[in-house]
Amino acid sequence: MQIFLAQQNYHIGHFEYNTHKIIEAICKARDAGGDLIVFSELAVCGYPPRDFLLFSDFIAQCERCIAAICNEAKDIAVLVGAPCKNKEIAGKDLFNAAFFIADGAVKQVVHKTCLPTYDVFDEDRYFEPANEWNIIHYKGYKLAVTICEDIWNLGNNPLYRACPMDELIKHQPDLMINLSASPFDYTHEEDRKAAVKANVLKYQLPMFYCNTVGSQTEIVFDGCSLVFDGKGNLCGKMPSFEESLQSFEVNLDGTINGEILESVNNLPDLELNPVTLEAGLNIPHIYDCLILGIRDYFTKMGFTKAIIGSSGGIDSAVTLALAVAALGKHNVTAVLMPSTYSTNHSIEDAVKLSEQLGNPYHVLPIQPIYETFLQTLSPLFQQLPFSVAEENIQSRTRGNLLMAIANKFDYILLNTSNKSELATGYGTLYGDMAGGLGVLGDCYKLQIYELARYINRHENIIPLHILTKPPSAELRPGQKDSDSLPEYELLDHILYQYIEQTKGPDEIKAMGYDAELVNRILRMVNRNEYKRNQFCPIIRVSPKAFGVGRRMPIVGKYLA
Repeated sequence: MQIFLAQQNYHIGHFEYNTHKIIEAICKARDAGGDLIVFSELAVCGYPPRDFLLFSDFIAQCERCIAAICNEAKDIAVLVGAPCKNKEIAGKDLFNAAFFIADGAVKQVVHKTCLPTYDVFDEDRYFEPANEWNIIHYKGYKLAVTICEDIWNLGNNPLYRACPMDELIKHQPDLMINLSASPFDYTHEEDRKAAVKANVLKYQLPMFYCNTVGSQTEIVFDGCSLVFDGKGNLCGKMPSFEESLQSFEVNLDGTINGEILESVNNLPDLELNPVTLEAGLNIPHIYDCLILGIRDYFTKMGFTKAIIGSSGGIDSAVTLALAVAALGKHNVTAVLMPSTYSTNHSIEDAVKLSEQLGNPYHVLPIQPIYETFLQTLSPLFQQLPFSVAEENIQSRTRGNLLMAIANKFDYILLNTSNKSELATGYGTLYGDMAGGLGVLGDCYKLQIYELARYINRHENIIPLHILTKPPSAELRPGQKDSDSLPEYELLDHILYQYIEQTKGPDEIKAMGYDAELVNRILRMVNRNEYKRNQFCPIIRVSPKAFGVGRRMPIVGKYLA
């Protein structure tokens, strides 16, 4: 049987666009002699639709799209994801479903069993889990169809009580098909291989795994759809971070026609859980993720142009380079806003960077505005010593200027804050924390230096001086980040253990880190939740990003 996998980039709630894309792929697969085409989880409406699912009109539009797809499902069968109404009064009103369509009609509907409600997922809020499991008969094959999380319930500590394949295997299927919406993080490509391999080896069946691609606000889906034969060999892998339509031939004996890409013995057996910040990192894929995240955010929001505050520092330099790569040099404007505390080399570095990238830039000195603020506040400040208040006035002045330009010319302000700063509260609300999208908010400072080196892999786009000078906010004379924060070599590794690895203070101290330093850093993290709660969406690249995937109480006392 010839099976096509359609790895596509959908737009949540854009039903006409999504349906056109799905039907176009159906026609191509049918014209190429395909027997079955498989789409991803909730392809019709886009994933994750979240509270759109609470609107009856949203569900009605999904149903109309399924009807339109039925009209094209002739001489080829279709497996496509969409929400499905629960006919029973008890339980949630919807199922997360896979529709099997053939001969112009819906022949069977498969419901998702394992509903993830952790990290960025909240499916139990909307969906009822499956309560029956049946295979699909098609062209002499018996298909065991599952949806995303359904294949992740293996291992020594399963999250769910029911494993749908344990029920489906009783019907002696010939192959497994999984419709997925599995987000990118820098460990997840290998995690998927491990999960699919574990299923194949347990059930001794080939698997076709179709994942979505594209960015939906902060979550980026990287595709990487997979095909495994019945012995656990990888026989098909679709590209990362781009759409693709590919066909594969499967036989009743579990073999896949074509060459083996990776043998079963060379594939990972377990999900990755890197114990150090460096382990498991894939800078090229992080770079690709950030590019797609920026590009899709603008495209799907209907914007074309970005603005960035360019300081001559590493964070704004990397953000600017990424934005130019994603949107084009003429669509990204840099604004340099020096004050009396800005060093000449920072201004020169920022100018040189924009000249290298070819993007437009402007220089707007903020000293006159800053002095007006100080003069206005002088009666209240009563000649108190210079403090963070005066520092933040500069940052908020810059934020005001950037947002004024963004409003005037319909730009989106890209925020340049990194994960190290956001974790410790080293940023100014309504100042350098302003923006419509956080590009680097899930990258630690050390990772940003690695991204800069990757951007410079062919030529020095980012001036080398930006990579070598000590980082500084330049809000007071001679200021360095290290005046307020531990050195990033220590800070980032302790943050990683606390945030990604969820280790407590005693566990981190047992790793050899200074007890007082650990207490100080963890206190900074927990005391600055209120700042992160007001921050813009952050492109997610790690297994634990700030935002919807990490939910902490603002007024908690734990370690604060």
